[in-house]
Amino acid sequence: MTAPKSGGDDSRIITLPTELPILPLRNSVFFPGAVMPLTIGRTKTIRLIEEAKQERSLLGIITQRAPEIDDPNAEDMYTVGTAARIIKLARTGKDGFNIVVEGVTRFRVEEFSQIDPFFSARISALEDEGTGDVEVEALALNLRNTAREVIDLLPEIPVMAKQLLDSILVPGHLADLITANIDATIEEKQEILEAINLKKRLVKVLELLNRQFEVLKLSNKINSQVKGEMSKTQREYYLRQQLKAIKEELGDKEDDESGLEELEKRLKSANLPDEPDKAAKRELRRMRNMQPSQAEYTVARTYLDWLAELPWNKNSKDNLDLQNAKSTLDADHYGLEKIKKRIIEYLAVRKLKADMKGPILCFLGPPGVGKTSLGRSIANALGRKFHRISLGGVRDEAEIRGHRRTYIGALPGRIIQGMKKAGTNNPVFLLDEIDKLGHDFRGDPSSALLEVLDPEQNNSFSDHYLDVPFDLSHVLFIATANQGETIPPALRDRMEIIELPGYTFEEKLSIASQHLIPKQILEHGISTDQIEIPEETILKIATHYTREAGVRNLEREVASVCRSVAVEVAKLDKKEDSAKEIITLEKLTKILGPERFYNEVAERTAIPGVATGLAWTASGGDLLFIEATRMGGKGSLILTGQLGDVMKESAQTALSWIRSHAMDFGLAENVDEHFLEKTDVHVHFPAGAIPKDGPSAGVTIITALISLLTGRRTRPDTAMTGEVTLRGLVLPVGGIKEKVLAAHRAGVKNIIMPARNEKDLLDIPANVKKEINFIFAKKVDDVLEAALIEGHPVKKDLSVKPILEEAQA
Repeated sequence: MTAPKSGGDDSRIITLPTELPILPLRNSVFFPGAVMPLTIGRTKTIRLIEEAKQERSLLGIITQRAPEIDDPNAEDMYTVGTAARIIKLARTGKDGFNIVVEGVTRFRVEEFSQIDPFFSARISALEDEGTGDVEVEALALNLRNTAREVIDLLPEIPVMAKQLLDSILVPGHLADLITANIDATIEEKQEILEAINLKKRLVKVLELLNRQFEVLKLSNKINSQVKGEMSKTQREYYLRQQLKAIKEELGDKEDDESGLEELEKRLKSANLPDEPDKAAKRELRRMRNMQPSQAEYTVARTYLDWLAELPWNKNSKDNLDLQNAKSTLDADHYGLEKIKKRIIEYLAVRKLKADMKGPILCFLGPPGVGKTSLGRSIANALGRKFHRISLGGVRDEAEIRGHRRTYIGALPGRIIQGMKKAGTNNPVFLLDEIDKLGHDFRGDPSSALLEVLDPEQNNSFSDHYLDVPFDLSHVLFIATANQGETIPPALRDRMEIIELPGYTFEEKLSIASQHLIPKQILEHGISTDQIEIPEETILKIATHYTREAGVRNLEREVASVCRSVAVEVAKLDKKEDSAKEIITLEKLTKILGPERFYNEVAERTAIPGVATGLAWTASGGDLLFIEATRMGGKGSLILTGQLGDVMKESAQTALSWIRSHAMDFGLAENVDEHFLEKTDVHVHFPAGAIPKDGPSAGVTIITALISLLTGRRTRPDTAMTGEVTLRGLVLPVGGIKEKVLAAHRAGVKNIIMPARNEKDLLDIPANVKKEINFIFAKKVDDVLEAALIEGHPVKKDLSVKPILEEAQA
């Protein structure tokens, strides 16, 4: 049996014996033409080398299927191997050899003839198939070119490797050489060793080599990127180290390390609760592994600054002296007894129970009655810090809960910002204009406030920016609002509503004397020796130059008077030369001009068809004049004055009641007669630019229509309010205190109201009740009897006729 020797050509022929000793090889595949050093240590292999050395014969090298088997059987070895000869042998110790073998040719094991003392097998030589084929030559050329490209990507391979590739002319030997040196699995290399067909062998080797080529290209690309990044990082590190050394030489301690140490000290001194403390330590660990130039570093630093500056456990000591609190509140505000009583109650309970939760109050009332300033006075009385935020027009939920830190420029919400500014965890927190919150696609801030204003939840308020709970249960929340209807029901349910309806003239007189005038004198640079405003002048300003529930416009008019005096004082050379200016009624007219408001009730009601009603508005109570007239037509009811649906229905109800009782007023001769068949009735509500709605104008509409149809005028000093039914009952309405105070400001002497509203007079000041005569009506005829003058009297029991009598009739 013969086989060609591996090399550049097939000129030398080596004859293989029919039987060869077999050397099992682990973790590698040996190819013809290859040279490989081997360390011999297994017993059978040592015996094999000793025999081969004595006989100087060839040996067969076959790869084990499982390299972990130390003493393999015949079944544990592949059937195709490489015949090799020993070209160098050296003994290592008593039992061991180091040999160098050279591959000669492929062979196939036909049968193992010997197992002990070493493997021996009958073999047959394997010769390459398909030599001389043009396609084989093309594949070999492609393989050689690809191998050169791979060598170019591996700078550690010497230049001689390309010369070696060029020296091998036989395609099979070229494929064997390349396979022996590329990165492939044992199975893939064994498959190539067993490939006798040259075309198949070359295609397989080319696939493996192309895969190796792509891997090397990608690896080089990654290495170049990493090298560039590392070079930039190393350069920055080197520069920072230089900068650090320069700062140390200059004695500048404000480096990043000292900054982190200082921040860590601040966090420890802040005495954080467990969860915020864990979050702070986690962020500190992250910061130590980041460069200060990274954007994330600044975000983490800002976050830790917020955690360190919040008053987690810092509180102010309450002043629990009840008498001191009452004196402070009385000194700052006149009246408002209900609110003062509530604050004293809170202090009393706080004195008895130190861990009580802060109440959540809502001051509801028209503008200018002192809701906001009252919050500051409460803080002074308690000895607490005060913080105010305005919620008017706030539409974004993040204004309350904050932005998440993933957003650029993220900050905590206004609640947490306010706690930081207050510096304590128990301030008086004023939520101004809570009824003017908005909502849009960015969320509903009123829903976010539910957690803030819920005593059962606000002990673990979660701000999106902090992402850790913050305790708000010690905060005294005070909200202010002008209208209760615009506050969402769920939010309103969480607050204790305290109403501030407005001031009487006497209260305004006291407020102006004790607070407004001294304040404006001081702000205008004059003294009490240079100006005096008598009480009758103050009352004149309050009654004829302002008409409001609060005192804001009153303060503006007082400021105008002070400015006028300041001009006169400034004209003099010395302030001492100026005499005291007493503001009389005549001087007041010169300063403020003619009166802006006057009692128009008598003028309006001088003709039939006009009645004076009382209305509630967001700025307090007001008078509502209802005018009625008739003209030729088809019996239609015309309503004008920008009315809501409820008020339109009240007008229709009033007209229906009048038509059903037309005979009682002499308007018709029998029940079936339609006395308005050829007449249209027009009811107008003046101030048409202002929307109006509500049921409380029912009695006023009936009075105006009866006055029109009967020709009887209404009393000039009388106003009324109440809802009516088709049966003529007068039902109770709301806003009684605001309406009564408005009537008092307008000079009304008689007020007609539903009998069931008599209980609401408890909140009316005593001096107002003394000056006004209250008439309580249960039926419409009670209203008409008290409101109309002249003409024949109204018949009794018109509105509530028994149903049985109607059926019998």
